[in-house]
Amino acid sequence: MILKSYEAQKINLKNFKVILFYGKNEGQKKEVTERLIDKKNYSYYEQNEILEKESDFLETILSKSLFDKERIVIVKRATDKLINIIEKIDPTRLEDINIIIIADNLEKKSKLRSKFEKDKNYACIAFYPDNEQTLVKLSFDFFRKNKISISASSINLIVSKCSGDRSNLLNELNKIKNYSLNNKIITEENINKLINLSENYSISELIDNCLAKNNKKIIHILNENNYGTDDTILIVRTFLNKSKKILKLREEFEKNRNIELTISSAKPPIFWKDKEITKSQISKWKSSNLRELMFKLGEIELYIKKNIGNSINVISDFIINQSKTKTNN
Repeated sequence: MILKSYEAQKINLKNFKVILFYGKNEGQKKEVTERLIDKKNYSYYEQNEILEKESDFLETILSKSLFDKERIVIVKRATDKLINIIEKIDPTRLEDINIIIIADNLEKKSKLRSKFEKDKNYACIAFYPDNEQTLVKLSFDFFRKNKISISASSINLIVSKCSGDRSNLLNELNKIKNYSLNNKIITEENINKLINLSENYSISELIDNCLAKNNKKIIHILNENNYGTDDTILIVRTFLNKSKKILKLREEFEKNRNIELTISSAKPPIFWKDKEITKSQISKWKSSNLRELMFKLGEIELYIKKNIGNSINVISDFIINQSKTKTNN
């Protein structure tokens, strides 16, 4: 059964024993999951862990607990590989347990997605990326609920520094909330001191030059900065966020074929110092290439999470190769 993302806040676990959350909006998936598991007994499983020990997992799911009336099992990073195990679980037999399955983006032809969409005993919700308007509204609602006085321009500043990531935004909003306990007025100066950029400067510069196909600058930045394994996920996420922005601009450019109009009408506005490199990025990528790049970034992220010891070499090689690859207009 298909549910809309706005219905997620009203989900009753008694009505749906097995639920699938999928899509690119990691922040919203996390937010809804945390609400559902609040004050309940829950446990996490990785898909690979379940595939390796299928019988143990099924025994855990199907056996009744002598101590807990409500149990929640959360399966992370699910793919179509899980479908055979899901089909062995009858939701109508689950009395004291719920299963929440969390997946990245699933195509329409996905067997896992199809199972949850068509079977009335299952529920699935797609979580699509937030746009700027959604994040601004979330911020307004947050400050109104917590009775914090803040200007619209300050809210726009907060949103602009969170790279479209709901998790980043909520972290920064809570930071400002804590600050407001002892400070009645929140100014833009306070905000600049309080919130962290979702990407540090060297990483931002690295990705910008990769998207601009500036190979020599890439080599220089990699040599000048001592990136560690802890930076690799941030590099991938920054790369993905910037690729999404350039894809949106490139698609607009492919409609109007006017680079100046594309830049001037961009929302959120592009800062003057970023306009030239943004033009270069738009001109050097096609929409199809950017979508392929984003897919590869998803694969890279999964790979480096499993091979963290070699992650900096993997991401460095990937960036260098992307900066060399030529795309045609």
